[in-house]
Amino acid sequence: MTHFIDDFPGRNIKTDKDEFLYFGGTAYLGLQTNKDFQELFIKNIRKYGTNYGASRKSNVRFSLYGEAENYLAHLVASEACVTLSSGYMASQLVSQFFNGNKFAVYVAPHTHESLLQTNLLPYKTYAGIKKDIEKNTPSTTPVILLDSIDFMGINYPDFEGLKSLPLTKCIVIADDSHGLGILGKKGEGIYKQLQALNAKELVVCGSLGKGFGVQCGAIFGTKQRIDQLTKTAFFGGASPAGPATLATLMESPPILNAQRENLNNNLIFFKSLLADNNLFMHIGQHPTFTFMDEGLTKHLYENNILVTSFNYPKEDSPLMSRIVISAFHTKKDIETLAEAINLYA
Repeated sequence: MTHFIDDFPGRNIKTDKDEFLYFGGTAYLGLQTNKDFQELFIKNIRKYGTNYGASRKSNVRFSLYGEAENYLAHLVASEACVTLSSGYMASQLVSQFFNGNKFAVYVAPHTHESLLQTNLLPYKTYAGIKKDIEKNTPSTTPVILLDSIDFMGINYPDFEGLKSLPLTKCIVIADDSHGLGILGKKGEGIYKQLQALNAKELVVCGSLGKGFGVQCGAIFGTKQRIDQLTKTAFFGGASPAGPATLATLMESPPILNAQRENLNNNLIFFKSLLADNNLFMHIGQHPTFTFMDEGLTKHLYENNILVTSFNYPKEDSPLMSRIVISAFHTKKDIETLAEAINLYA
């Protein structure tokens, strides 16, 4: 069922159907409606404008971009970083760059469409990838595409399937859109965890719009690889992320850290109230609870609780439902949710 709204979907939303408690979306830290974060963003809009449409290759350049990219690289612990206008743009730049004759590309199960090209389809299992890599010719380098957070536990938190591959021969490209800003002590995501697997090369890309609450994409990797990516026509022809978003990101760690603590406390509290944890697929420390039971979605809806539930990413994809715990939820919200779930169980 599709719901239409006129305001940002926070902890409560009013749709064309009714008013609901909302446990969906990707506003994990609740930054989009956080007053302090909004004021910081507004201040930076007044300085940098609402948007900046010039190429990063222009003869007039904001020094802010380099500063923000150094900041993000330090946070994630990569050698270098480059930002783009969205996570999709970041994923596509990386995907297109490695889709040439020098590379043999293998797509892990449940990989998001943003990393795919028209000639690529995800494998059903990592065993299938391993089998085909063993047939790979020495003239091409294996490239593994995956989502760090696939919501089914195939990758994060243990990455067992990825570990089964001959990674010292492979370039690993991971989209960490749902980990950046959320996972790790400082919201650094999974870069260091994947780096410890000692692949031939690691590239991490993704959106900063979910965990960091700003319209921006980023790519992390070696300085040499990031330099190559920034020399492409794809990068030079695209407008960058708005400078106000990057300035806000660099100035907001106190807000981010406080909201991340709120989120972790909410997650612990919710799990403590559940009578049956087997209803959901919950992975690591991620604040999402995935399920396929349409009856539970209907039951929550009847109790005026709305969750993420739609065929994703395509209309013929399986229906996936997801409860999302966010930093802006109150204890009362979470108690109401848990009570409804326990009644269903």
